[in-house]
Amino acid sequence: MMSKDKKQIYIEDMKTQFDNSQAVIVAHYQGLTVNQLDELRAQMREHGIIFKITKNRITKLALEKTRCKDLSELFTGPTAVALSDDAITSAKILTKFSKENENLKILGGIMGGDILDVAGVQNVATLPTLDEARAKIVGILRSPAQKLASILLAPASKIAILALEKSKK
Repeated sequence: MMSKDKKQIYIEDMKTQFDNSQAVIVAHYQGLTVNQLDELRAQMREHGIIFKITKNRITKLALEKTRCKDLSELFTGPTAVALSDDAITSAKILTKFSKENENLKILGGIMGGDILDVAGVQNVATLPTLDEARAKIVGILRSPAQKLASILLAPASKIAILALEKSKK
């Protein structure tokens, strides 16, 4: 049982985390073992994502004055929340983990200002991460430069061959 002071500190801490996170994803974890939860937390921690088991009644109080207030209806039963600045990575990790462990059930979330249902979270999980997107852009930008160089070099040799052929005639 939490004292009144601890509850107040918990509420303030959760308010801050909800306001400072770009992405919040809510899930039920009932049936997961402690080892499975530790494994999931470790995967999340590697990417700077906070995965926290919540106290629903107190968390709903914390949600009241945040941009995430619309998520309060998801906080029933054994609930956990993933808080991060990278919605895509957290959605990917949770979606992958829920496929491997059917006891983790994604309920929904919020990304920026958009509220997501389960399908929305799964759609976000299919998007490329920031690093993947950067790699694709670099590949796209590098490709034309290589093609341009080969085009510029090829005609010179072809012109030389044509000139040689014309001079023979």
